[in-house]
Amino acid sequence: MPRPHSLLLLGAALLAGACARPISPVAPPTPIVALPVAPPVVVSGLPVVPTVRGAPIDVRVRYPADNQLLTSRDSNFVLGSLGTGDASLVINGQSVPVAPNGAFLAWLPNPPAGALRYDVVAARAADTVRRTVKVRLPVRTSLPGTGKLRVDSNSVLPVRGMWATRDEYVRVSLRAPANATVMLQGSDSVLRPLLRGTGLVAAPSAASIDANGEDLSAVFATDIAARVLADSARAPRLIAIRGRDTVRLNVPLVRALPVETRLLAMLRSTSTIGSDTDRVVNARTIVDGTYKWMLLNGTIVEVTGRAQGFTRIRLDGTLDVWVDSDDLVVLPDGAAMPRRVTGGFRVTPSAEWVDVAISTGDRPAHLVEPDGRTLVLTLYGVQANPEISPIFGNDTLVRRISWDQVTSDRVRITFTLSQPVFGWQSIWDESRRQFVLRIRRPPLIDAVNPLRGLTIAVDPGHPPAGATGPTGLYEGDAVFPVGEQVAALLRARGAIVVMTRTSLAPVGLAERGVTARRAHAHAFLSVHLNALPDGVNPFTANGTSTLFYHQNSEALARPVQEELMKRFGLRDLGVHYQNLAVARPTWYPSVLAEGLFLMLPEQEAAMRDVGFQRKYAEGLVVGLERYFRIFTPVLQP
Repeated sequence: MPRPHSLLLLGAALLAGACARPISPVAPPTPIVALPVAPPVVVSGLPVVPTVRGAPIDVRVRYPADNQLLTSRDSNFVLGSLGTGDASLVINGQSVPVAPNGAFLAWLPNPPAGALRYDVVAARAADTVRRTVKVRLPVRTSLPGTGKLRVDSNSVLPVRGMWATRDEYVRVSLRAPANATVMLQGSDSVLRPLLRGTGLVAAPSAASIDANGEDLSAVFATDIAARVLADSARAPRLIAIRGRDTVRLNVPLVRALPVETRLLAMLRSTSTIGSDTDRVVNARTIVDGTYKWMLLNGTIVEVTGRAQGFTRIRLDGTLDVWVDSDDLVVLPDGAAMPRRVTGGFRVTPSAEWVDVAISTGDRPAHLVEPDGRTLVLTLYGVQANPEISPIFGNDTLVRRISWDQVTSDRVRITFTLSQPVFGWQSIWDESRRQFVLRIRRPPLIDAVNPLRGLTIAVDPGHPPAGATGPTGLYEGDAVFPVGEQVAALLRARGAIVVMTRTSLAPVGLAERGVTARRAHAHAFLSVHLNALPDGVNPFTANGTSTLFYHQNSEALARPVQEELMKRFGLRDLGVHYQNLAVARPTWYPSVLAEGLFLMLPEQEAAMRDVGFQRKYAEGLVVGLERYFRIFTPVLQP
């Protein structure tokens, strides 16, 4: 299951661990009505859940853990096992089906605020076992509409450590009772009102306050130039007023960046895995957003802001992005921005790839985007002047190169290929001061045995992280034998196999991609199982999906998904893009398969079945074969 960045149906991994505890034996027993055991769940493509009867009742709640913080709005799931399939189960007064092997998955209303617990009662004849799991709900500071004025000091924005240009607007906000008045006193001593909600109403009517004075708070906000928050001699303050009560809070100072000079920094990844080519700095469109740009170490950029542990950098005159603040080093005041002007595009073919070298003088920020048979390279902060572009050899891969000066400091170069984009690599050649785009040739394919001679990276997903099923089956353990069977099937077809992990020990996400690239893998298959975040009904949101990151990998994801669907018969969640760390390397096509949902009892049980493990492996391998057949040479009549 991919982490940390996820779509709604591909949420955070379930936390594992037994979280049941017995209730004191002196407590009076709750009457239990005998309930029928749930019949075996038979789903096309899945084996029948094994039956366990007569075993001691052993209540184990896998999720939520004891004292777990629930993030759902009104309902959540509870999963675990009774150790036997012939017992009935009631949780918080509601009956819950029990699978033949004793596993259970319940979808229940969140416990009320006054009783934050799940009371779990399992029974078989006169035998009753009770467990209680305490949970927590997010705490929201109560701000009554009457009595002494209180505000939520933890809600103040901006937070400490923010940088911005002097004239940039910064959001200032505070949660306070809706019948209060909130103002900002800036470093210029001017009082400015903060408006609540949409800003259409400055203060509520008395009717908007609960008759009992309960919390009916609002967020008051305004946008103000950073310079108003930047004078340390006169710290800005928020002032909340209601009647005769006043509350004053200091606003964290904002560092206003100078307009006369640039603040420059050098990108330097904190990763220690692989070479400089592997240790890229990931950039995103928003703070803590999803990755889009993979920038080379050593690239000089202008710093334009900082917030919440991220630094905003300027790629060119119209584009700012965000990087982790630890992934750059601020240069001394007065450092000059390198001038980047391209010379010719030097094309040098070799047996396995084509190198396109572009002299730029200094590392440029860049983006590579595949689209069918074209590869589009965008260079930021660059001006193009390619007077002469030598092309060596009669290459059959790169058929055409065109370029466009999109803006005064952004260049777009389009490479038209004779075959679908297969892989590429961005390289900085320090000795020649050149940016090199290495475009990989698709492999030569045997039409009868399309995997023969290819190198395939097999990645059994997790640890670290990962989901855990009702009976305690951990995702990293469950997919490992599937990966081994994939490897065996590939070797039988003449492929060379590279396993990203060869034991149940943890392997880092970055290490997996480096292992595959160093082996010159022709494809990367990551094997996973899925789970859901709090608040999503697992009975309506489960199924099979196959994920990719780069557009050229979609062609691999589709046959893999189709083959898994043929074998599993579950709901088709489809093929879609997801920002996945293991799928971001560019030298080969890669996909991540979420075969099924480990949190469902019948699907967890299937992953313990050797025959089903092989079925999973076969779907991946046959999908891989279908993909590589698209590169089979077409015989001319």
